[in-house]
Amino acid sequence: MLAQIEKAQYEKMHEILRLARKNLKTFDESLIQRAFFMCYRAHEGEKRASGEPFFYHPVEVAKILLTELPLDGVSIAAALLHDVIEDSEYTYEDLAAELGGEVADIVEGLTKISGIMINREITQAEGFRKMLLSVVKDVRVILIKFCDRLHNMRTLDALPEHRRLKIALETRDIYAPLAHRFGLGKMKIELENLAFKYIDPDMFEKIQQKVRLSRGERIAYLDKMIVPIKKDLEKQGFKVEVEGRAKHLFSIYNKMRYKNKRFEDIHDLYGIRIVIDTERISDCFAAYGYITQKYPPLPQHFKDYISIPKHNGYQSLHSAILGSKGRVVEVQIRTSRMHEFAEFGVAAHWRYKEKVSKDDATIDTFLKWARDLIKDADSAASFMEGFKLNLYHDEIYIFTPKGDMKALPAGATPIDFAYSIHTEIGNGCIGAKVNGKIVRLNSELRSGDRVEIITSKNQKPKADWLKFVVTHRARMKIRSAINEERRRQIEKGRNMWEKMLSGTKKLLTENDIIKQVRKYGIKTPADFFSALANQQIDGEKVIKSLADQEQQSFTTEKSESEEYGYDAFAEEARKGKEGERVGKDEVVIEGLPNIAYSYAKCCKPVPGDDIIGFVTKEGLVKIHRKNCVNVSNESLLKSERVVSVSWNRKVETEFLAGVKVVGEDRIGITNQITGVLSKSDINIRSISLHAKDGMFIGTVMIYVRNISRLQALMDKIRKVQGVFSVERLGN
Repeated sequence: MLAQIEKAQYEKMHEILRLARKNLKTFDESLIQRAFFMCYRAHEGEKRASGEPFFYHPVEVAKILLTELPLDGVSIAAALLHDVIEDSEYTYEDLAAELGGEVADIVEGLTKISGIMINREITQAEGFRKMLLSVVKDVRVILIKFCDRLHNMRTLDALPEHRRLKIALETRDIYAPLAHRFGLGKMKIELENLAFKYIDPDMFEKIQQKVRLSRGERIAYLDKMIVPIKKDLEKQGFKVEVEGRAKHLFSIYNKMRYKNKRFEDIHDLYGIRIVIDTERISDCFAAYGYITQKYPPLPQHFKDYISIPKHNGYQSLHSAILGSKGRVVEVQIRTSRMHEFAEFGVAAHWRYKEKVSKDDATIDTFLKWARDLIKDADSAASFMEGFKLNLYHDEIYIFTPKGDMKALPAGATPIDFAYSIHTEIGNGCIGAKVNGKIVRLNSELRSGDRVEIITSKNQKPKADWLKFVVTHRARMKIRSAINEERRRQIEKGRNMWEKMLSGTKKLLTENDIIKQVRKYGIKTPADFFSALANQQIDGEKVIKSLADQEQQSFTTEKSESEEYGYDAFAEEARKGKEGERVGKDEVVIEGLPNIAYSYAKCCKPVPGDDIIGFVTKEGLVKIHRKNCVNVSNESLLKSERVVSVSWNRKVETEFLAGVKVVGEDRIGITNQITGVLSKSDINIRSISLHAKDGMFIGTVMIYVRNISRLQALMDKIRKVQGVFSVERLGN
């Protein structure tokens, strides 16, 4: 098998094996070799945009994984094959047969999430959900994906400018924040800097030059602090590494942009990191005490991430001290193990455990946010909102009166805190005490605050709360409660309206209602029913206004149906079922063959209607419905100008009927309506639904044999929950 590959590839395989022996505790060399050969065969002959063999890319991804995030032999095999299912003829079954199900599962997970991190629009929400599901199943999927992206960013120059910008934006907005979420501090910094280089190359070059020019002076300044600090700590018996820590370019850029500062005004470009070779956490605090005896600390900059780790498991003491010349120097103090976790995050667990299970409890803490997000989101929009919020926020730590701690995003309010405890606590929140003092519900909380929530059984969530809450959970629960309350009010108002109409023998459409109540600022029937339930409008006055208007427009030819395309429907209905005219004429006029006729605009008859003819002064026969108000008086019906007419159809021929359905726009209502139609053994011509402002107007075109069957069907549709009205087009 070795003879089948070129010398260069042979050397690459041994380079991977050499790195594996150096960085992995145990691994299966045979597994990696077999994965390597399959990778080579799958990509043989392919080229990257740079012109080099595509095969080099998965090899480099495996090397990054071995040096940056060393996990295990299975991960290296999966990294070598991460593009194989997507880009070659090899299948999941092929990989499972050759390398086992564990490798195949990881590669399949990588294939599923490939290409879905295109943007942060809601249209991609389902793709993001699939990605998180793959990550939750095995965290190694996302770790390999990070290495894949890092190599792509390191070789981005080979692509045209528009593709470079797209990939760089994607890296800055999705991959770098996700890397931070998984505690990969070192990788996050490199991804951000590489993205910055291609998004704003001019600013990147300017900042890079300024950092280079000031580098010598700053290193000299820090060395004067590092040497005595290291010496003093070693005298106290600590084994320490003390090094200068540069603020990375993207971080400098953000500080200049958001704080409106010049480069020269930023004095904390460099800091000091102290890594203590110890297992005792107390040593970090002791070292901090010795350092601040010599250099004055700035208390407002002290942050204890050891006692209260960040959401991604990061632990360290952060502070700032005043060095010579009054310069502010940032200081980080941590143990060697904390440093390992700060650099490699979730991947560091493979260094400290002989065997890491994908269900490892510690790894589960990294994935808790993903599990909660998948579980809590009730829609694609909700999921996407939560995904963004979870990626981009900093954290604060709030305590209950009993001392329990809650981690919340910066900017959180008492309402956010209340919902983090329990939904009912949030829904019933009427006030809050922060550190013993009553505060407004939109007050921003700070780390260390002790918060007590005051509740009432009579309280309900307010729409105004959505203006200031910041957590995804709070937003989702508030919206859910408001929508549920609105649904109850709409239903209550609808029942009230139906009772009012029951004594009037009127059949009013939602359009009748809206035309009358528009002057009150009401735009939809749902708004009307809600206002009725809340006694914001008098239903009896609306009915009286409608009755008065009906008398004034009794003989108006223009009908409301025209607004919903009734004329087009009538034209279709007067054709045969296959769309062709049946017979020479659509209507048979008794005793008057070959006479011209037309359809009355006032009632627009269609097949299925009982019709009558009326001879005009011009000798034309106007076809009306028998119940048309313009031909229904008794003297007119007995006159010689009335003729008998009938549709030119066979008795058993089906005719096209149009039904208009109006109701509340809610999930599943379309399926319920179509379910009623299918169970009724009705031939459906078309269905169209148009939703707006929580309501929908639907038009259903169906073929029926007679009016009684149509009426029975309409009665069934009326029984669907959420349907407000059902009427035949043209009535």
